[in-house]
Amino acid sequence: MNNSLINWKHLPGADDIVRSVFPNGITILSRSNFSSPSVYITGYIQCGSLQDPPEKLGLANFTARSLMRGTEKRNFREIYNSLETVGASLGMDASVHTSGFSAKSLTEDLPLIMDILSQALRFPTFPTDQIEKVRAQLLTSFAMRSQDTSEMADMEFDRLLFPDHPYGRPEDGFTETVLPIQREDIVSFHQSEYGPDGMVIVVVGGIAANEVIDLVEKYFGDWKSDIHTERNGIAMVEKPMQSIRSHITIPGMSQTDLVMGTLGPYRTSPDYLPAAVGNNILGQFGMMGRIGDVVREKAGLAYYASTSLNSWKQLGSWEVSAGVNPENLQKAIDLITSEIARFVSEPVTEEEISDSKSNFIGRLPLLMESNGGVAGSLLNIERFQLGLDYYRQYPANVQAVTKDQVLETARKYLNPDALVIASAGIAKGQNGHNP
Repeated sequence: MNNSLINWKHLPGADDIVRSVFPNGITILSRSNFSSPSVYITGYIQCGSLQDPPEKLGLANFTARSLMRGTEKRNFREIYNSLETVGASLGMDASVHTSGFSAKSLTEDLPLIMDILSQALRFPTFPTDQIEKVRAQLLTSFAMRSQDTSEMADMEFDRLLFPDHPYGRPEDGFTETVLPIQREDIVSFHQSEYGPDGMVIVVVGGIAANEVIDLVEKYFGDWKSDIHTERNGIAMVEKPMQSIRSHITIPGMSQTDLVMGTLGPYRTSPDYLPAAVGNNILGQFGMMGRIGDVVREKAGLAYYASTSLNSWKQLGSWEVSAGVNPENLQKAIDLITSEIARFVSEPVTEEEISDSKSNFIGRLPLLMESNGGVAGSLLNIERFQLGLDYYRQYPANVQAVTKDQVLETARKYLNPDALVIASAGIAKGQNGHNP
């Protein structure tokens, strides 16, 4: 794609994003797309697993998943019949810091979505029979997770990289922490943690911004609460000083999944873009970058191999993931470690950084092709306070990244002698422990 031919003014910017803040603390972001007959809605409430009692980890997720099981206005069947009748969808979930929602519908049905969303967030009834159905679903998912080599390797990696920390624990909890959760716990969590202060609602599609604001005012404007968002602080974590190795034994598995890495930059760090461009070279671009080329294509040691940069408000991780034949596990670890050592010892080539930056810039318009893509981008703008013109400025900011910055950033975060290495499967020759 010739990036010089792209009209970047078509990307969201300060001139076509309407942002409004209500007196009760709700922030609305809206962008009209009148070529679309539909709308996409997304957003979050400022509470998550960070507020979970350790012995009832998963309470925030349990609460979020129970919100649409019945409200003062509609029971469970009526909620889903209303959505199904108009071909709309609405879902809820929870992460560490926030409990989120997303929905899509025809523009004409947006008032119905706002009504159901408002009722679910503000006036849920948490019927006992529905809570037990949610619990059964959660327990089934835990049983399936315990046999999933990829999920177990991810969980073990998080536990080791973020010891005794909210980021090191699964947001949905464990069997032993979800079983004790009672209806009164969910009701209490909702009453003490759900409120409008810090709530964000994003609407993108075939509707004018003033109509969006009027609808939010109608369904959320009178929501009052004493809950404030300053409670969401989080402890920092020290990077590992030496390599840490752990293997989860799951009998009967034909594949072993591997995750290795360390801490990475937080989302608003000056290191983020150089790290992102570097990560693209290391394990994303083309056939999954250098890691994919060396480990999968040339050595044939992995079914897949790639890297990821996960960056949050105050912390981040830089990871390599691979799926390997158990016989090849140690060989894959050694080869990945060697490739990381090369990445931090010499600059990337001019061709690599040029191709990586062109790829970064060229795929941006693809992200904005759908209402959902734009809505998710606007939510990130608000979540990380990036500025309304972030995506207009993005191409120039990416182009400004240099080889030296990529190398300097890689050396700052990646140490081949101090990696967290977690795997799950039957791996021969490994001393494993059962999950």
